Amino acid sequence: MMIPSGSQTVGPFFNYALTTNESLGVLTRAGLAGERIRVQFRVTDGDGAPTPADSMIEIWQADSAGQYPTGGMFHGFGRLETDLDGTCTFETIKPGSVAGQAPHINVIVFARGLLKHLFTRLYFSSDPANAEDTVLNLIPEARRNTLMARNL
Repeated sequence: MMIPSGSQTVGPFFNYALTTNESLGVLTRAGLAGERIRVQFRVTDGDGAPTPADSMIEIWQADSAGQYPTGGMFHGFGRLETDLDGTCTFETIKPGSVAGQAPHINVIVFARGLLKHLFTRLYFSSDPANAEDTVLNLIPEARRNTLMARNL
C-alpha cells in the first residue's frame, strides 16, 4: 500500500539570476506609441500577508495596436521579483484589443507554496471592450472584478 506524502516546493530562488535585471520591469522605450502606464502587483498568501521578496511576476502583452511583438521597439515581456511588501511595479503601455478580446495583460505568478505557477489576466475596468471579451465572459460575473486593474 502506498501512502501519499506531502507536497514540497523548491525555493525561494527567484532572485538568483532570474530577476536581477531590473530593466525587465520597463517595457517602454522612447518613441514608442501608446499610453504609458504603471502596473503594480501585490502577491499575498492565503492569510492575506505579503510574500516578501519571495515571488516573481511575469507579464506578456500586445502593443498599443493589439499586436504581439515580433521585434522592434516593444518586446511585450517583463519579469520582476516582489519586494519586502510583496509588490512589484512594471512600466509599460496600455495594450490594444487583440482579435475580439479586450485590452489585457497576461500574468504568470511564481511563489513559494505553489507547486505550479499560476496564469491569469489583468483587464482595465473602464474599457468598454470588456463586455465583449470572450475569455473574460467565461468568468462568473461576480468574480470578474478580481481581474480588473484599479487606478490609484
